[in-house]
Amino acid sequence: MANTTKPEARRRIAVGREVRRWRTERALTLAAVAERSGLNIGYLSQIENDKAAPSLDALAALADALEVPAAWLLLSETAPPRVVRAAERPVSEFPGGRMERVDGGLSRGFSMLEVSASPGIATGAHTHPGEEHHLVLRGRWRMRQGDHEIELGVGDYVAWDGTIPHDAEVIGDEPGEMLVVSRRVDRPVA
Repeated sequence: MANTTKPEARRRIAVGREVRRWRTERALTLAAVAERSGLNIGYLSQIENDKAAPSLDALAALADALEVPAAWLLLSETAPPRVVRAAERPVSEFPGGRMERVDGGLSRGFSMLEVSASPGIATGAHTHPGEEHHLVLRGRWRMRQGDHEIELGVGDYVAWDGTIPHDAEVIGDEPGEMLVVSRRVDRPVA
């Protein structure tokens, strides 16, 4: 299919801000970058002011001169980081504990939960699509999956296939806290 966008309507990739940022970060003058890259000072000034778009060869020469990967010069159009403040996290309460969605539900195919529970509280057998990773932050936990049973303490980590029935129980006298990260894994269709 042919691209019917008129040339004047196409978006132009601007690298000037990143070129200037890395040149300044490296404490280089335009003359120093010109010498290192073999590009004309006037052309470099036009690139930094987004009045000229460098060819791929010129972009590679700039990246070498600035000692950065060429892709870094294209980063000015990346989305800003997503922040979830502690007070904004969705929380689910259950008898004897709570589960807080650390990632705020922003991620697709991924979740991060902080689970806290009183001694003796168990999740009950359940499943999730994908894989699960658990890091014990406080207390002792008994983890069961299928025929396997393990006990974990602070700093211990376990990963498993979330599609196999599993549960977790806080054991001992101290409340338990755990960070749980799950990731949906697309399985090939047989």
